[in-house]
Amino acid sequence: MAIHKTPELLPDAIIERAKKLSPALLADGMKGLGIPVDGCMDAGILPVAPSMKVVGTAFTVETQDGDNFPIHVATYSGGSGYVMMIDGKGYDKRAYVGGLIAGAAKAVGYEGIVCDGYVRDRDDLVEMGFPVYARGLMQGGPEKKDPGSVNGPITCGGIPVAPGDLVVGDADGVTVVPRERISEILDNAEKKLAYEVERTAAIAAYAEAKRTGGNLPELAPKWVLDMLKQ
Repeated sequence: MAIHKTPELLPDAIIERAKKLSPALLADGMKGLGIPVDGCMDAGILPVAPSMKVVGTAFTVETQDGDNFPIHVATYSGGSGYVMMIDGKGYDKRAYVGGLIAGAAKAVGYEGIVCDGYVRDRDDLVEMGFPVYARGLMQGGPEKKDPGSVNGPITCGGIPVAPGDLVVGDADGVTVVPRERISEILDNAEKKLAYEVERTAAIAAYAEAKRTGGNLPELAPKWVLDMLKQ
């Protein structure tokens, strides 16, 4: 079994900045940087409950054919601050993760699990409040026989994930930010957040003016007006 070095946790300052940003904002922060699909995992990978959110450092696992032995190894090798990222090749005949292994991952301190495959025990996962993302639900139990690998580079949800990358998920899905470009991407995402705050205020002002019968301000953003002029 290939077990590679555990990645260094991302600095607390980076994690705190990321917690103020959504996966959508981070994806916007990667536009034009040549990062595959702006770091967005396949749309089919979603939380088992919409309220679930996760932010942390990627701890990677590679397995296949519904075999969760490598996931067990990763569970007892990780800890606080990490998000377990499982490259399960999208296998849909068996569940990779259920309530027991998720409970163990939560107990050792994992922030959550993202699985390119299927999981089970949804009610238990929701009750424990532990973020789990997957392609869907499958009641069939996993195999336990092949070694797989831990903390090597993987492809999860259609995008490359390296140990130590930033992982952020909410009800929209999961975005992965390459570690070596985190500062640049966070800066871009924070600028987009400031723009969205400004636009939200402009929309509210327009709605209020319309409600009270006042003069309506320009609602379209400047970039739309500029493109119309071209």
